[in-house]
Amino acid sequence: MRRHLRLAAGMATAALLLPTLAACGSDSEGAGSGDSDNGQNADSGAADTLTIYSGRNEELIDPLIEKLEEATGVTVSVRYAGTAEHAATLMEEGEGTNAGLFISQDAGALGALSKAGLLEELPAELLDDVDAAHRGTEDDWVGISGRARVLVYNQELVAQADLPDSIHDLTTEDWRGKVAYAPTNASFQTFVTALRVIEGEDRAEQWLRDLQANDAEVFDGNGGIMDAVNNGDVEVGLTNHYYWYATAAEEGAENLDSRLHFFPGEDPGSLLNVAGVAVTAHGGQSEAARKAVEYLLSEEAQKYFAEETMEYPLAAGVTSPVEDLPPFESIEAPEVNLTDLDSLEETLALLQDVGMV
Repeated sequence: MRRHLRLAAGMATAALLLPTLAACGSDSEGAGSGDSDNGQNADSGAADTLTIYSGRNEELIDPLIEKLEEATGVTVSVRYAGTAEHAATLMEEGEGTNAGLFISQDAGALGALSKAGLLEELPAELLDDVDAAHRGTEDDWVGISGRARVLVYNQELVAQADLPDSIHDLTTEDWRGKVAYAPTNASFQTFVTALRVIEGEDRAEQWLRDLQANDAEVFDGNGGIMDAVNNGDVEVGLTNHYYWYATAAEEGAENLDSRLHFFPGEDPGSLLNVAGVAVTAHGGQSEAARKAVEYLLSEEAQKYFAEETMEYPLAAGVTSPVEDLPPFESIEAPEVNLTDLDSLEETLALLQDVGMV
């Protein structure tokens, strides 16, 4: 039987390579619950057992893990926590890790672990079905679902013709007090990392300070932003595309006052990011972990992400059935190597400096 474990609070310390990841970073999906233990798995080296550190929450991923077990015959134990917390823990554990597989909410944490040499190179047959733009440059992690950064807006309060062309427009007087954002959210932090990579440290810092000075409203997560915009409590919000599509599927798009705006012209506000998966270099569970990766890229798993989470499937030949969802390739996203989003620690330090976290 699969075990569900919660990573103990406070495991990351100042001695970690990524200390601020654990201290400040959080995923909008949150950490799942379960029975806690010391994280040890006596069968970690066996070919038919696998310990997964999941930065995606239990409610989302557990049904898919059940399908994975059925398809592969592998017995799985899952530890749920935020992506940043898991990344810091893997750094701390190093060669002594009990994890065989890491499922990450975003590419930044995977890039950081790759840079530290803590991930195992994946065989070509597990990579070839995914575009090179959506996997690690060292071939040691691969994207399993995609998401786009968007601006959600209340169409009763904002005319389509008045929507901004760039995130930089949101710091002007026209948008004073009208913008919602979630600075402790992992996806926002990855977006800021991309902004640093694309436009440089100084301009990224200035944008953050200007956003604050423009009385932007702070929320804990994307769900709260979506509700606030739809209810008319705030005009626009920075979020991920799938929150709106999930709400529309439940309530009907015709019943929502909110709509999505994709920034044009390769603006950083239209960043395309991925959730990804990697086999750890020292977990001793390579065979089982590779089976899991293969399954997560299978048509069944890719359709699950497309239908249940409203994310973009990334494996070749699988398309999203979500109505009116723009094709992934049609989004005018900025050109950025996702592996270069590994400097989350610097991003969090910047967010601390400007007083956002």
